[in-house]
Amino acid sequence: MHVIVVGGGVTGLTAAHRLLAAGLRVTLLETSDRFGGKLRSGSVAGVQVDLGAESVLARRPEAVALAREVGLGDAMRPPAVAGSTIWTRGALRPMPQGHVMGVPSTAAALAGVLSDAGLAQITRDNELPPVEIGDDVAVGQLVAERMGREVVDRLVEPLLGGVYAGDAYRISLRSAVPALYEAARDHDTLLGAVRAVQRAAPARTPGEPVFAGFDGGVGTLTAALADSCRARGGVLETGVAVTGLRRTARGWAAALADGHSLVADGVVLAVPADAAARLLAAEAPAAAGELAAVEYASMAIITLALRRDDLATLPRGSGFLVPAVDGRSIKAATFISGKWDWAAAAAPELFLLRASVGRYGDAAALGRDDDDLVRAALDDLGDAVGLSAKPVDSLVTRWHNGLPQYTVGHAARITRVRGYLNALPSLRLCGASYDGVGIPACVASATRAVTELLAALPPVPRDESTE
Repeated sequence: MHVIVVGGGVTGLTAAHRLLAAGLRVTLLETSDRFGGKLRSGSVAGVQVDLGAESVLARRPEAVALAREVGLGDAMRPPAVAGSTIWTRGALRPMPQGHVMGVPSTAAALAGVLSDAGLAQITRDNELPPVEIGDDVAVGQLVAERMGREVVDRLVEPLLGGVYAGDAYRISLRSAVPALYEAARDHDTLLGAVRAVQRAAPARTPGEPVFAGFDGGVGTLTAALADSCRARGGVLETGVAVTGLRRTARGWAAALADGHSLVADGVVLAVPADAAARLLAAEAPAAAGELAAVEYASMAIITLALRRDDLATLPRGSGFLVPAVDGRSIKAATFISGKWDWAAAAAPELFLLRASVGRYGDAAALGRDDDDLVRAALDDLGDAVGLSAKPVDSLVTRWHNGLPQYTVGHAARITRVRGYLNALPSLRLCGASYDGVGIPACVASATRAVTELLAALPPVPRDESTE
C-alpha cells in the first residue's frame, strides 16, 4: 500500500513516520525547499537558533513521546528560567497566576496588571445573569461582557496573540480555550467556570516544566523526524508542488507542477486550509468552500545577537508579552540566551534575543524593510528593559499567512469539512489549521489522520519470513 503525504511540516512528517511504522510505502512531497514548516532553524552570529516555534507544551504527551521515538529524549530541556512578564501600563509586571488564558478566577489574581477600576469590573461577573454562550462565542466578547474590556486588552489579548497573532474579539472560545468553553456551559458565572477548570487540571509534579525545548532548538525535531522516515524507507522530496488530486480506480492520482503525476492508495493532506481547499476543489467542493473561508495572520520574528560586554545589565526572566492596546511595535520578546542553557553555552560572549511583530489585520508591519523592523524592535526593547547596545548580527524572518485564525464557529466548520470528507475515506486532513496550532496538537492531528486512513485501507500483509 502506497500513501502520498502532501506537506512536510511537523504534521506531515509525523504522518509519514506513523505510516511507515505501520508498514506502508510513503512518499512525502513538500512545495518549499525545506522540511519543517513553522519549525525552522537558522544561524544568527554563528549560533543555531529557532526562527519559528521555539518550545513544545510539555504538559501534553504527544510531542514529548514523539521526540523520544526519534531519539531526542535526552536532548529535551526545560527553560533555564521560568519567570515571564507583561509590559503594560508603562512597566514590566510579573505575569499573573491563577487565570485560564488570562481569564481570572478572582480579581486579586490580576492585581498589578489592571487598574483599580479594571479590577473592580471583574467582580461584576457575580452580579450578571447566568452565562449563555450558545454554540460558540468570541473569547474577548464574553470576557469583556462579564469582566470588562481591560481584562481582555491587558491580558487575554496578549496571551492569545502569542498563540494566534489574532484578535481576541474574534477568536473562538470553543476552539482556543475548550476547557473553559465546556465549564462555562455548566456554570452561572465565568469566575466559577475558571475555578472549575483549575480544579479539574491534573496536579503538577513539583519542578515539572510547562514547556520544553531541545538542544539546538525545536527545529531539530523535524530534522530527526525526516531522518527517521528516510531510515524506514520513506521517499521525502522538497521543491515538489502538488497542483491537484483526482480519484482513480486504485485510489488517487496527484498532479505535480512539472506535469507528471503520482498514484497512490491513499492521501494525507498536511497543508494549510487554503492549500487544502485548492487541492480538494474538484473532488470535494463543499469541503473546499469551507476551508477557503479560514483566515490567517502574518507575523515576523526579529532575532538579535548582542555582545554581553556591551550590555549594562542582562535582561532577566524568559521574556515578556505586550498588549496591542499599548501601541508598541512588538507584541512579545524572548530572551533566548536567558531562557535556554544550550543557546547561552553556544556563545557565552553573546546575548541572543528575539522580538515578534504582526497581528491579524496588520499587514503593514511586515511591509517594513528589515532594517526598519530591527530599529523598531530595538526602540521598544530600549524602553522595556533599557537595551541600548547595537546588535552584532540580526535576522528578520517573515511568516506570511503563518497562523490560522480560529474564529467563532471554527470547530463546527472543521466538523462539517470532515463530514464531507467521509465520502473519501482514503483521504485524510490534518494540521494546525484544523485541530490546534501547537506542536503537540499537530502531532495528535497527524496521528488521528493516520489511524483513520489505516482503518479505511486494506490491511498490510504481514511478512511471515521475519516471524
